[in-house]
Amino acid sequence: MFLRVFSFLILFIFITSCDKFSFSKSNEKEQVLDTIVNFSSVDTSPSFKICDSLINKVEKSNCFRNTIHNKIGAELQKHEFTIRDSISEVIYVDLLISSKGKIVLEAIQSSESIKIQLPKLDSILKVSVDLIPSIYPAIKRGIPVNTKYRLPILIEL
Repeated sequence: MFLRVFSFLILFIFITSCDKFSFSKSNEKEQVLDTIVNFSSVDTSPSFKICDSLINKVEKSNCFRNTIHNKIGAELQKHEFTIRDSISEVIYVDLLISSKGKIVLEAIQSSESIKIQLPKLDSILKVSVDLIPSIYPAIKRGIPVNTKYRLPILIEL
């Protein structure tokens, strides 16, 4: 009799505990990794020390753009240019910001009239960019990354 009751209890325990075991992978919680990466945007824009306290992504990006415009503009203001005709054109300055925070002038896109009337503008812009201090690089998924910026600069003389 004791053996019968003992066998019944063991059988009862096995039957009731089987639903606690999961034999299929569909019930397991799997961590889904996001493998799609958008390379045209960053999580955090590059920033200067004065912009670092801003939290909003758009405000931080605007602060960076305004600061870099002001630094290059202030450097251009130090030079006197002599021209024959008045100029009111936009030039484009392509910058590469490395993952270390170093800014490098990649290219300057300007019209032929600006190249003729202001031949030293390219070298002045190169020096202006070289004088910009190191910045905090852009961040993508927690990793510092290289970024490219195209800055429009209005030349009015």
